[in-house]
Amino acid sequence: MNLKIMGSALIIAGTALGAGMLAIPMVLAQFGLVWGTLLMLIIWSGTTYAALLLLEASIKAGGGLSMNTIARKTLGKGGQVVTNGLLYALLVCLLMAYIIGAGDLVKKMAASAGLELTMLQTQVAFTLIAGVVVAAGTAVVDKLNRVLFGMMLVVLVMTLFSLVPSISMENLLTVTSDSKVDLIKTSSVLFTSFGFMVVIPSLVTYNEGASQKQLRNMVVIGSIIPLFCYLLWLYAAVGNLTSEQLVHFANVSELIAALGTKYSSIHTILSVFTGLALLTSFLGVAMSLYHQNEDAFKQNRVVTYVLTFIFPLIGALLAADQFLAVLGYAGIILVFLAIFVPMAMTVKVRQQDNDQIQLQAAQTAEGMLYQASGGNIALGLSFLFGCFLLMAQVI
Repeated sequence: MNLKIMGSALIIAGTALGAGMLAIPMVLAQFGLVWGTLLMLIIWSGTTYAALLLLEASIKAGGGLSMNTIARKTLGKGGQVVTNGLLYALLVCLLMAYIIGAGDLVKKMAASAGLELTMLQTQVAFTLIAGVVVAAGTAVVDKLNRVLFGMMLVVLVMTLFSLVPSISMENLLTVTSDSKVDLIKTSSVLFTSFGFMVVIPSLVTYNEGASQKQLRNMVVIGSIIPLFCYLLWLYAAVGNLTSEQLVHFANVSELIAALGTKYSSIHTILSVFTGLALLTSFLGVAMSLYHQNEDAFKQNRVVTYVLTFIFPLIGALLAADQFLAVLGYAGIILVFLAIFVPMAMTVKVRQQDNDQIQLQAAQTAEGMLYQASGGNIALGLSFLFGCFLLMAQVI
């Protein structure tokens, strides 16, 4: 695996790894680690397979395309309109949430340095500066993301080294709720924590010339990294705090404060992690929206920049203090876009032969186009997985 593919896998992982990771112990601790781990593995399996379906559709549609063009080639004009609507709604909601969270974080950091800034100033400054980085191209995002992701992993390892020695086996084995309905409700939190599929079309473009096996490995490795991080964080947090404590925390700040009473450095370390997680997620999502707008508006850089960054910024300014509410809306949209749309695209390209859809993708050495494994059975399970997530959102 070359550095470019590995860097792309880190963009996938960085897009998934967000500040929402810190809340995972708060929602899963009461059900015990066995059920919590099992549910997380189910969510990871379903989202990773759906991402591989999108990879298949992207390759078979010709590669080097945005979701806009992939949808038009596979689902027709109607499917293109629906997909674009869902994608824009999702990406704008996510960018709004990240701008709100990042603005608050920058404001606190500036205050600690003796500089008083308003929320308006911090949100505008963050959006414009990060926007310049994204507009500079995927290669710039890739290189910066490698550095940020490396820093994030170092911070996470420091946290785990601080927490692991004092893990209580009694805490790990304690189960305070056997409600499977409540357990299913937590699926929405876990699902949004694996919301990385939006970056795949951009990464297929970026890795033009890579083998289809490399692209598959890029997706799988990029999804395994956040899974591993989530499980380690879950075990470390639950091992240091009781499930009764975790359930009654109103927000992540209370969780960080509780851990900070045991280890004075934890508060600072986790605050740094939160900032890095927000930034890497912002870069991945913004890159996807930028390429989508670039494709839709014929690479007009001014229009593309305004639609990608200024509109979400205005939304963030109007929806101040609504970070979690905006993420909740994004979760519902993500179910359709991350599960059902890739499945529909894949079904379409598998039903039609190469001449009918004018496939342009290169073939492998064996003369076969990439296809996600599992056949119709796996597609059926993916559909059920999407229905399961919708149920978790509404019950």
